[in-house]
Amino acid sequence: MIRTVILAAGLALAPAAVLAHHGWSSYDADKVVKVTAPLTDVAWGNPHATAKVSYQGRTWDVVLAPIARMTARGLTQDMVGPGKPVTLEGYPRSDGTAEMRIERVTAQGKVVELR
Repeated sequence: MIRTVILAAGLALAPAAVLAHHGWSSYDADKVVKVTAPLTDVAWGNPHATAKVSYQGRTWDVVLAPIARMTARGLTQDMVGPGKPVTLEGYPRSDGTAEMRIERVTAQGKVVELR
């Protein structure tokens, strides 16, 4: 009985956890942002890599993809390390927060699709 209750609670909470982490609806897919600049504060880790970039006079948080996906597609940590020039294409947050979800990275002449 207790096992059933725990399982039911876990199943009920799982969709909320997934939506909380992957709240892609908070990004405006109608506004494509394209930035060519060096990254700073690169964090190469899971659940996805993150970084910061200067854009329009502000420091933006950059949400990349999971490490396994990026490396499988040929994007390495060295290619997007701090100070390395990259071109990022993605979507800004709808609420005006200086954050963008990246769809495509061009680094060292290589274009890598992240989604």
